[in-house]
Amino acid sequence: MVASIPPEVFQQIEMLTNSRITAFAFAGGGCINRGGRLTTDQGRFFLKWNDAIKFPGMFASEARGLSLLRACNSMTVPEVIHEGFVNGIQFLLLEYIDGREKASGYWEHFGAGLALLHRQPSATFGLDHDNYIGALPQSNSPDSSWVEFFVGRRLQAQLDLALNNGKIDHGVYAKFQNLFQKLPSLLPQEAPSLLHGDLWGGNLMTDGSGQPCLIDPAVYYGHREVDLAMTQLFGGFDRLFFESYNNGYPLIPGYRERFDIYNLYPLLVHLNLFGRAYHSRVVSILEEFV
Repeated sequence: MVASIPPEVFQQIEMLTNSRITAFAFAGGGCINRGGRLTTDQGRFFLKWNDAIKFPGMFASEARGLSLLRACNSMTVPEVIHEGFVNGIQFLLLEYIDGREKASGYWEHFGAGLALLHRQPSATFGLDHDNYIGALPQSNSPDSSWVEFFVGRRLQAQLDLALNNGKIDHGVYAKFQNLFQKLPSLLPQEAPSLLHGDLWGGNLMTDGSGQPCLIDPAVYYGHREVDLAMTQLFGGFDRLFFESYNNGYPLIPGYRERFDIYNLYPLLVHLNLFGRAYHSRVVSILEEFV
């Protein structure tokens, strides 16, 4: 079990935590990182690692994002124990969350907690550092205009990548340019909100008390409907979550009609990462608006 951990990481963690590693159990589901539950004589942690050359700065930015979310005290977020680099391997050591079944009021708690998170303010959209969305770099260069940020830092970046890699053709590309011209009249203005940034069901778990816990963020300040839209992209979020959220931070009328626009970003990310299975969904959304 212990031998599954790269020896360089093994040694550095023992030194940093002043502990002896006794066991390691791989966690399933990761397509970018290797990781799992690390048991030491000082307690349990969650460890993940990857190739630092392939994904430079990934865990440094994730650690900063987790710390931003955790500082809001709106719901459980794992504490960052250490983020490090050794011999071409980067790793992230986190508090271990001992998951349980969902407790009563789980979805209401999550809705209220996300509303509180989204009330964390910023003067601009973006962030003071870049990060990743899945395995792809995500630029967060600040902008005072939400539409310009969403187009330039989000949609256009993924669109260019898709075109260059043959995932879309010039006709789809042109439709996006038409959509961009319409977005100022389609997207309402609102103050920037602190976002998780990758809020699908796989990044929401249950903590030891049966309450919501956020993991694997792609943090930035953006329009809060981005997070809400993604909760609907792959399903799994109870209606009680939306009711609770709306009670804590009332939504702007017409938000459901805008979800498809915001979900173009994660769909383009999936198209770039996993292929043309997502192409038809992208095109059908475009045809709703252009």
